[in-house]
Amino acid sequence: MTSRKRLTPEESRCSALEAARALLIETGPQSVTLKAVSARIGRTHANLLHHFGSASGLQKELARHLAETVCETIKEAVTAHRAGLGSPREVVDLAFDAFDKEGAGALASWMILTGDEDALSPIVETIHQLVDEIAPEEVDHDGNATSFHVETLALVLMAMGDALIGSALAKSLGLPETAARDRAQLMLERSLGPINQQA
Repeated sequence: MTSRKRLTPEESRCSALEAARALLIETGPQSVTLKAVSARIGRTHANLLHHFGSASGLQKELARHLAETVCETIKEAVTAHRAGLGSPREVVDLAFDAFDKEGAGALASWMILTGDEDALSPIVETIHQLVDEIAPEEVDHDGNATSFHVETLALVLMAMGDALIGSALAKSLGLPETAARDRAQLMLERSLGPINQQA
């Protein structure tokens, strides 16, 4: 009889989060449960309870994990754009794909609809941190955020909305499926242009 490899607590958490991410992409947010994840990684339900406390805790950590992974990639893309490599479209595609293909939009919606009111906190906090690193907050004479912070808000809202109803809405309006991404690209080009010149 072979024994299971003993994982460190961090390895166990990472393994669970990667399994949860795979389940999210394959079958949707309703399948991200402690039971399903523990079965996938060959760990006990009690083991995952120890790490995450509940299915809601697991989903919240998955949201944080997705946000951190995507934000790091976006940060690299923006840095590359400033160095004359890459393009704003790559940043847009990364953001939109995170909410669509990577399942962040479906996960966030599911958590909100099931009553987890602070479900978006990990995503919002991580995006805020990313924006602060890329472009320190600018305020106008009335103390209102300007420029990159406002553009980031619009980009995230567009990506989330596009993940949920973008394809159907674009089709009904007679627009190409990429219409929201195209608009976000134009917006980001305006926003990143001055930053690129300052860097």
